[in-house]
Amino acid sequence: ILDMTYRLARAAGLSKMPEVGIYDNPEINAFATGPSRNNSLVAVSTGLIRSMDRNEIEGVIGHEIAHIANGDMVTMTLVQGVINAFVLFFAKIAAWAIANFMRSSNDESPSYMLMFGLEIAFQIVFGILGSVVVAYFSRIREFRADKGGATFAGRGNMIAALQALQRTYNPK
Repeated sequence: ILDMTYRLARAAGLSKMPEVGIYDNPEINAFATGPSRNNSLVAVSTGLIRSMDRNEIEGVIGHEIAHIANGDMVTMTLVQGVINAFVLFFAKIAAWAIANFMRSSNDESPSYMLMFGLEIAFQIVFGILGSVVVAYFSRIREFRADKGGATFAGRGNMIAALQALQRTYNPK
């Protein structure tokens, strides 16, 4: 696993090799994490190692290396942060507008309890809508990582890894 990860990282042009971890878990899983291309980790579960052959594992690790090479961890963190900022901003604006519209003409200020309740409701609604945007960007990044995995580990290895995952999670 270590040699495979380092070889794929060199193929991806990473200047610093990611740390490699194997964690004990029966689930078939692997992930890449870290704040930058030069400070990252690729982790693989024992369940993945036990259930996949060498070519399939190479496809999975190639996919994870592609996430690092593409800067996906930072990109998705930034996307989520921007979406959260918009959710909070627009929820406050919408709550303020509705509370001001609903106040009676002799009230000097809107009800803070009404504004608070509306703001929470708008945060929930806008948060759900924002999660659709984040999911869209996440899918794009996953497809790019699949393409990168095929480039770094070989098309056949990436196809084998995806087919192994399909057999595991969509048995027919």
